[in-house]
Amino acid sequence: MLKGSVLDIRQVVVTGQNQVELQDLTLDTSDLGPAEILVETEYTYISTGTELANYTGREPKVFEPGAWCAYPWRSGYANVGIVAAAGPAVSVATVGDRVFTYGPHASHARYDTTRLTVRVPDDLDPSIAAASRMAGVATTSTIVADIANDPWVVVFGLGMVGNLASQAFGIHGRRVVGVDPVAGRRALAEQCGIPYAVGGSPAEVQAAVTEITGGALGGITVDAVGHSAVVMQALKATADHGQIVILGSPRVPVQGNLTDLLGEVHMRWITVRGALEWRLPMYPVTGDHVSQYSKQQMIFDWLARGKMVLEPLISHRLSPEQIGQAYDGLEREPDTYTGVLLDWTR
Repeated sequence: MLKGSVLDIRQVVVTGQNQVELQDLTLDTSDLGPAEILVETEYTYISTGTELANYTGREPKVFEPGAWCAYPWRSGYANVGIVAAAGPAVSVATVGDRVFTYGPHASHARYDTTRLTVRVPDDLDPSIAAASRMAGVATTSTIVADIANDPWVVVFGLGMVGNLASQAFGIHGRRVVGVDPVAGRRALAEQCGIPYAVGGSPAEVQAAVTEITGGALGGITVDAVGHSAVVMQALKATADHGQIVILGSPRVPVQGNLTDLLGEVHMRWITVRGALEWRLPMYPVTGDHVSQYSKQQMIFDWLARGKMVLEPLISHRLSPEQIGQAYDGLEREPDTYTGVLLDWTR
């Protein structure tokens, strides 16, 4: 409720390790900056990587005062809503527009449009637009990889990000093999049009990749898990002169012999590429047209033309009051909670 220039809002706050609340807060709207907008949220989507790492404390920075994710942390970065007010310098949206932003899990949010702000096409379901945030993470792998010469692509991890990365490489015409130990994720991958999905022990996976690719192995392999041990498995499935793309953010310490990794990279001319999406500029800059904005426009186009499939990956549509259930389900029952959308319109 708006009281003068103060708005009563609801916002998700991670208050400590494995602790989350939907809090009643106030938002001062009297001094919107020139480039700021006020967004009335319709849907937000939960990131199973960053958000769960911060929620569970796997990300050590949550315990560092002043860090970007230090407790208490106002979580979320996948927001779709209606612009309720705009500062005088805002050019990317007008009042009444439905916009996709990196805004938080909150009923209303002040948002600086110098960060990514994209109008949602009228014919796109706004809930799907919110969920497409994970496609933004995933498709960074196709931007950093050299996909010339029709390489086989092997993606390790078929959670939402790995599934969407596999779809993105397929849209680019590449032949894709997805790898995941969970049968349900492999079945979901096939439902999303990923032609090969394999599992089993590392030896069984290596044999399957070798057979499917006719011995060529992966010209590109992708770690979409964010676990350093997976990189070693991916390395064995990578062809000589191939590329490994680190798409998932490594957070868990792993004991091992670094020489095994570096030796393989050195002897077989393997290229290791980082794929953290935040290294892209928010908007196109002179001489470099790849940006967060162009990437999101590409994703909206793929969704509009039916090239990318998102709906099967959304397992739960919950109210904000169910945020505890959402985080716990994603953490403890990942085979059931494959993707969670928060509906703020309820």
